[in-house]
Amino acid sequence: MTQTKQSYDLFVIGGGINGCGIARDAAGRGLSVALAEMNDLASATSSASTKLFHGGLRYLEYFEFRLVREALIERETLLRAMPHISWPMRFVLPYHPDMRFESATPTSKLLNTVMPWMKGRRPAWLIRLGLFLYDHLGGRKILPGTSTVDLRDSPEGAPLEDRFETAYEYSDCWIEDSRLVVLNARDAAERGAEIMVRTEVVEARSVDGAWEVALKDRDSGARRTVRARILVNAGGPWVGDIIRDKVHGDSRDGVRLVRGSHIVTRRLYDHDKCYFFQGTDGRIIFAIPYETDFTLIGTTDAEHDDPSRKPVCTPEERDYLIAFANSYFKRDLSADDVVWTYSGVRPLYDDGASSATAATRDYTLKVDDSGGAPLLNVFGGKITTYRRLAESALEKMSPYFHGLSGPWTAGVPLPGGDFAVQAFDDLVGRLEAEHPFLDGFWARRLVRAYGTEAWDVLHGAAKAEDLGQRFGATLTARELEWLMDREWARTAEDVVWRRNKLGLRLSTEEIVAIDGWMAARQAESRHAAAE
Repeated sequence: MTQTKQSYDLFVIGGGINGCGIARDAAGRGLSVALAEMNDLASATSSASTKLFHGGLRYLEYFEFRLVREALIERETLLRAMPHISWPMRFVLPYHPDMRFESATPTSKLLNTVMPWMKGRRPAWLIRLGLFLYDHLGGRKILPGTSTVDLRDSPEGAPLEDRFETAYEYSDCWIEDSRLVVLNARDAAERGAEIMVRTEVVEARSVDGAWEVALKDRDSGARRTVRARILVNAGGPWVGDIIRDKVHGDSRDGVRLVRGSHIVTRRLYDHDKCYFFQGTDGRIIFAIPYETDFTLIGTTDAEHDDPSRKPVCTPEERDYLIAFANSYFKRDLSADDVVWTYSGVRPLYDDGASSATAATRDYTLKVDDSGGAPLLNVFGGKITTYRRLAESALEKMSPYFHGLSGPWTAGVPLPGGDFAVQAFDDLVGRLEAEHPFLDGFWARRLVRAYGTEAWDVLHGAAKAEDLGQRFGATLTARELEWLMDREWARTAEDVVWRRNKLGLRLSTEEIVAIDGWMAARQAESRHAAAE
C-alpha cells in the first residue's frame, strides 16, 4: 500500500558524498530534508576514490586554477573538522628527465610550441613552479610546504630504483571516503533530515509547483509518496538516467563516466610517506600506505559506458598499474602480490574533452524549473570540494526559500571530530589507558573510525567480553550494533568494505558469520515491531 507523507523543503536523490553533503548543509539551515539512496550510503563512487583530500597537482597542467585553489583551501578546512578520518600526509615525487606530459594538456601544447626540443618532457623547473603554486594558492596554515629529498641515502629512496636521485616532497591529506559520507549523513540526521537507505526513487513528477516523489523500499517492497518543494539530483553516475527516466526531463547536460581502478598489495616499504609517480605516457599514479599493513596503488582513467554495469579493475588495468609501479620500485610486483582491487566510476561533467584524463574534475550545478517545480542537477565534482559544492547548491536554491540563512559548515566538526588535529595520538593513548583490554591496533582503529565517539561505542565495557561476540580483526557485536543503529549498515559488505576495511583481514567464513548475525538481528527487530 502506498502512503503519503507531509512535504519536505528538499528531497535529495543519492547517498554519495554530494547528496549527503547537501543534505547536511540544508538541514543545518533549518530546511526540512529527506534523502533516498537506492543501495547503501557511499556504495558507488564515494567509496572507491584514491582516498585523498588534495588540490589536484596535475590539474595545474590543465590551467584549472580556480578548482585547485578551492580544493587547497578546503584541505585544511576539512582537516580541522574531521581529524579522526583525515590526516596530513607527505608525498614524494621522484624526478627523472624522461618524465613527460600527457599530450592533451594545455601546458604540454604550449611548451611543445615554445620549446619543441623538449619533445613533451617535463623539465624540473616546471615541476618546481607547479609545486610553488601548489604551496601558495591555498594559503597553508597547518601543512608544511615543499622540500627537496636526496634519494641516494634516505628512507624515501630505499625502495626505488637507483636511477632516481632527487625527489620533491609536498603535502596533501588522506580521507576515509566512505566514512566521510556516513558522518555527513549522521550529522544531517541529527539536524532533522530523514535518511533512507535501500530506497529507490521510482518516479518524480512536478505537480502544482512541487515534486511528488514515489519511493520503494527495496527490502520490504513498501511504497510511499512524498512531496518536496525542490528536488536535488545527486545521483552521481546515474544523474543522467535520473533526468531521463525518473523526472522525464530533457536537459542537454550530461556526464562522462570515467572508471578509476586501484590495486592493493602487502606493504611495499617501511616509511609512512606516499609516492607520486609520473609515467612516460604522461599519466600519474600514487602509491600510498594503506590500512597499516598494505599499499594502495592507483588510479587509472578509462571510459565506462554504462552506470548499471558494476565497475571492476580489469586484468589490463591491474597489469598497467603493476607495470607502472615496477618502473619505480626495485622490487618487481606481479599479479600474485595483489590482495584486493576496487574500481569506481567518476561522473565527470561532459565538457567535450578529448580524453578521459583531460575531462574536467570541476563541478557544475544546473537548476531547471521549466516544469514548474525546481530541479537541481549535480554534475561532476571531487571529494575534496564536496562541502563547497554543497554551499554552492544551497546558494542556487536560496531564491526559492525566503530568508534562508547563510553558509555554516566551515570548521564545524563532523561526529567524533571535536578534537585538535595534533591530538589524535593522545586520544588513542587515553582510550587504550582507560580500556586496558584494547591493544594498540584496536584502539587506533576505533579512534580513526569514531574519534571521540569511540568512548560511546565502548560504553560500560570493562573487559573485551562485555562487547559481545567477537568476529575477528577486533570487530565485535557491540560495534556492529552501533553501525546498524547509528550508521544504517544492513549487511556485512556495508561494514567490512565501507564502514571500515576489515575485509582485508577477515576470512570468507568470518564475513559470512557477520552477515548471519546482522540478518538475525534485523529479523528480531522486525518481529518485535510487528508485535
